[in-house]
Amino acid sequence: MLTRGEELILLAVWRLKDKAYSVEIRKELKAVTNRFWSFGAVYMPLERLVNKGLLASTLADPTPERGGRSKRIYRPTKKGLEAVMEMRRIQEAAWRNLPREIPGDL
Repeated sequence: MLTRGEELILLAVWRLKDKAYSVEIRKELKAVTNRFWSFGAVYMPLERLVNKGLLASTLADPTPERGGRSKRIYRPTKKGLEAVMEMRRIQEAAWRNLPREIPGDL
């Protein structure tokens, strides 16, 4: 099973496609969660996901805007997509037959 952070990062990488590098991933996570994500909160799970074989990474060509440094681009692997689809199945099962709003009689 994935942690919630790992799940959100995998989904962000999948959504961003060829623009899935750390800065854009953080922006996407902020847009989805409306919360600040530190670099550490993104880098550590990215590393774990790569080590688990759920993400692959490659270095893009160096760019002058980055002082000649390359961006590390991430992409989900088949195993990674299977993992997020399983998390979706689990979430949908967990929420089945529950209200969409907090009941007023609490």
